Amino acid sequence: MSITIIVEGKNDRSRLRRLLEPEVDILCTFGTLNTLKLESLRNTIRDGEVYLYMDNDSSGKKIRAVLRDAFPDAIHMYTRKGYAGVEGTPDEYNITQLEKAGLEDFIIYPQPYPQGIEG
Repeated sequence: MSITIIVEGKNDRSRLRRLLEPEVDILCTFGTLNTLKLESLRNTIRDGEVYLYMDNDSSGKKIRAVLRDAFPDAIHMYTRKGYAGVEGTPDEYNITQLEKAGLEDFIIYPQPYPQGIEG
């Protein structure tokens, strides 16, 4: 079964892409949704698992509401208030959200820094 995470923008996708195996699809709404875009998302995803990871702002909440109706079985992931959207969320927090969503098998965990070297 395919796994797809829907985010708002390409920077959100880039932020998550480096944390996930390539078999996880990450699709963008590009900040807008219309009937054509929704139909395209439905056709691309088909019967796959859907995860929604939107910014915690008014625009993200509106997009999430529309996607919730389009994909009622979707699993929801949330950024914390105060972060500059998904793209501004630290990797550690994104990893926590991915783990909470049950995607730990697909996470590419960052290598720890050797002792004495700071990042």
